[in-house]
Amino acid sequence: MVLTGALPSVPPMTENTESKSHSPRHKRDLTRRKVVIAGGGAVVAVGVGGTLAAGAFAGEKKQGTAATGEACYQLTSETTEGPYYIDADKIRQDITEDKEGIPLTLRIKVIDSETCKPLRNAAVDIWHCDALGIYSGYESLSTGGGGTPPTDAPSGTPTGTPTGEPPSGAPSGGTGGGVHEEPTDDERYLRGTWRTDKQGFVTFRTIFPGWYRGRCVHIHTKVHVSGTWTDAGYEGGNTCHTGQFFFDEEAVLASAEVEPYSTSTTERTTLTEDTIYDQSGTTGGLLKLKYKKNDIAKGVLATITVGVDPEATNTGT
Repeated sequence: MVLTGALPSVPPMTENTESKSHSPRHKRDLTRRKVVIAGGGAVVAVGVGGTLAAGAFAGEKKQGTAATGEACYQLTSETTEGPYYIDADKIRQDITEDKEGIPLTLRIKVIDSETCKPLRNAAVDIWHCDALGIYSGYESLSTGGGGTPPTDAPSGTPTGTPTGEPPSGAPSGGTGGGVHEEPTDDERYLRGTWRTDKQGFVTFRTIFPGWYRGRCVHIHTKVHVSGTWTDAGYEGGNTCHTGQFFFDEEAVLASAEVEPYSTSTTERTTLTEDTIYDQSGTTGGLLKLKYKKNDIAKGVLATITVGVDPEATNTGT
């Protein structure tokens, strides 16, 4: 993988929810649970023994005594890459360009799900459709609904399924979303790559995504590690995570009352109906959202902790 673009300087972030693990590295637990060695005893991180308290960041669950301060996580679900990925075309934090929509600040913390340590200098990609369900680079193929579909849009999708983006491994519906479509245009809005800081954080500025036929509201992401940041961008390494972030129904319904989302004529797929989201909450990519309940148009803050296996390769294809 090669990411092109000038390497940005990344200012340090003030928030620090890093929790250090003192356990030795061991074989990864197939049940997606981490066992923390706190003092002389082993404590299962999720669901067994002890008191679980809400962490300072989305997806974090702290456990143990105040002295240990251990924090443990589950691996975040892997999903299909989808047909509209373009390999790290823009090295930037603000991916909005001139697209209209509700301002969205997306703050992601990337950690090693076994050691609980933040992953520094990882390259994080995000990409998503605009307020009317259109993807940059694929405007003529997207299945959004801002009134009248493009005249050259196919009756199905790039992979031949009846939904906007097919699920990986689906029993029916073609190739499963891992097949790249060649871009149809030079637009690159709502796409970008940035690197994590020493605490594992990366922040993007974008807009609240819209929806298109067959999918709930979502954002795609990839995490690349073990590569090298150069003046030209990011090179080498492996893609350790390919996933999607999701929005709760209350927020989506609120966004649907705001222009330009309110002009969409596309039938919306709900979170529970979606074929990609695995209904597991934060582990499945469900974002923690903050906004004014009666004025979502002012903007939304979305946060999540993404637990990855940096030694794995998960391309979503």
